[in-house]
Amino acid sequence: MNNRQSILLVDDDQEFRKAMKKMFEKSGYDVTVAADGQEALVALSGKSFDLIISDLRMPNLNGMELMEELKRRKINLPVIFITAYGEVESYMDLMNLGAFEYINKPVKGHEILGVVRKALESASPSDRI
Repeated sequence: MNNRQSILLVDDDQEFRKAMKKMFEKSGYDVTVAADGQEALVALSGKSFDLIISDLRMPNLNGMELMEELKRRKINLPVIFITAYGEVESYMDLMNLGAFEYINKPVKGHEILGVVRKALESASPSDRI
C-alpha cells in the first residue's frame, strides 16, 4: 500500500513537468503528470489525489476552465496555480473559485514545497477523491 501523498501536476511545458515531478518525488510525493486540463480530468477519473498543481495557460482546457470543471464536479482538492503570466484578474477569479494559491514562474523549489505542505495540511481527509 502506498501511503505517500499524491499530486496531480498539470502543465503543457514538458521540461517544467519533468523537473517538478523529479523534485516532488525526491521529497516523497507520488506524482502523476498531465499536459493540459483534459488530461487532468482523465487522470482524476481513474485515481485519487491529495492536491492539484496546475499551469494557467494551456491548450485544450486551460487552468481556469479546469478549476471551473473541478468546482462543477464538486472535487474539493486544494489547487495551486503556477503561471508565467501573473494577471490580477486571473488571480482574483481563481481565488474566488477556491484555488489555494497562485504562484508566478519562475518557481523556487523551496517555495513551492512550502506551499504544497501548507495546502496538504489544510485539506481534510474528506476532501480527497
